Amino acid sequence: MDVKEVLKKVRKIEIKTRRLSDHVFSGEYHSSFKGRGMTFSEVRAYQYGDDVRNIDWNVTAKTNTPHVKVFEEERELTLMLAVDVSGSEFFGSDDITKREIITEICATLAFSAMGNNDKIGLLLFSDAIELFIPPAKGRMHVLRIIRELIEFTPHSQKTDIKVAMEYLFGVMKKKSIVFLVSDFIHAGYADSLKIMARKHDMTGIRIYDPAEEELPDVGMVLMRHDESGEYVWADTSSREVRRQYRNQYISRCNYFEESFRHSGAGTITTSTRDDYAKKLLGYFRSK
Repeated sequence: MDVKEVLKKVRKIEIKTRRLSDHVFSGEYHSSFKGRGMTFSEVRAYQYGDDVRNIDWNVTAKTNTPHVKVFEEERELTLMLAVDVSGSEFFGSDDITKREIITEICATLAFSAMGNNDKIGLLLFSDAIELFIPPAKGRMHVLRIIRELIEFTPHSQKTDIKVAMEYLFGVMKKKSIVFLVSDFIHAGYADSLKIMARKHDMTGIRIYDPAEEELPDVGMVLMRHDESGEYVWADTSSREVRRQYRNQYISRCNYFEESFRHSGAGTITTSTRDDYAKKLLGYFRSK
């Protein structure tokens, strides 16, 4: 993809997603996340009715008079987009792939955060850290994020969500809003997610293609795994084969929902055919 084509795609996505963030999500993002963080402001003398849990014992001991810590809402938040760029994200049974939907969703979230004057960062991962863009502000920064989402080519086709969670926990020192965007076809990330959710406001966005839900009955088919690259013959006319495939799919979905619920994090599930804007709006309003 040449530079002109990339810039054309970036501009097209900006027009579509910025319209959504400006007209559909204005106020929803703000009300969902503003005021979550509290930062230290000052110490003042204790007054009747103050929460005793906020007493600053060091100052109290020095002055021999009770003092309390005063906190205020943080005026600036950080949005981190952690995006799966493994091989399975390039699948699409219609005219659009999971990767393209992911790009549009991330662009919508980024412009919503930009409108709130928040910082936006990006982490692209496979089974390793592919790219990290530190949080920053501004339209040009958001456009760079969109460009990377469009044209970045990962070194690996595999996935390891745990690796992404551990990396983010190490680099994100301040409480942030984190959207983890993936098809979540692999498990093993529940413990890392639980640790992340204690510190950050976590949301998982699962993107899937309807064709992934069930195997069609079309006889013997040579299938290729998008991430391992392995080929295998599958007898799709076998009810047992179709049943096992369906059960594996349901198991992955359940693991995703249960892992995020148990960690106290939120979830959004949308297919490549769904109206993701409605899903995002419904989620923001439910928060």
